[in-house]
Amino acid sequence: MRTASSGNASVSLSGVSGGLEQPRWLTAEEMRAWRAYVAGKALLDAQLNRDLQEEHQLPLADYELLVRLSEAPRRQARMSMLAEQVASSKSRISHQIGRMEKAGLVRRQECPGDRRGVFAVLTSHGLDVLRAAAPTHVQGVRDNLVDLLSTQEHLVLAEVFERVTGHLRGQGFTP
Repeated sequence: MRTASSGNASVSLSGVSGGLEQPRWLTAEEMRAWRAYVAGKALLDAQLNRDLQEEHQLPLADYELLVRLSEAPRRQARMSMLAEQVASSKSRISHQIGRMEKAGLVRRQECPGDRRGVFAVLTSHGLDVLRAAAPTHVQGVRDNLVDLLSTQEHLVLAEVFERVTGHLRGQGFTP
């Protein structure tokens, strides 16, 4: 009988695989890393979102799209490219851009020469909102992640998630 343990709790996993080949269960160290990641990411995202919502009435997801558009040539990007950049579905990005368009943060523009393509374009109001919100966001990232880590840990974190991102994108994964 296999068990998975977390701290003092132990759960029986006998019969879970239904007679198929047994999975490679996580070791205690691997489980610790996985659970720390899951909880840490959820808490960090929630805190960064709360900071932006309280100070600027701007969701973290909208902030991220404003940043991507501000960095794009002519402050515009294809919707499909935005979806890929933030690891989201095209449908979700379309709905999100629709909400942001109603708030005057972005506008849609047809792609010249490609009837199916649509650009999201950062408006001057969207740029103003981004400029106002950026210091809040950067301070939250510093307070809740960057300043808690050493320079070496920054490098390791970047390497780990670049590897994970490359692996998943290399397999053709799209949300």
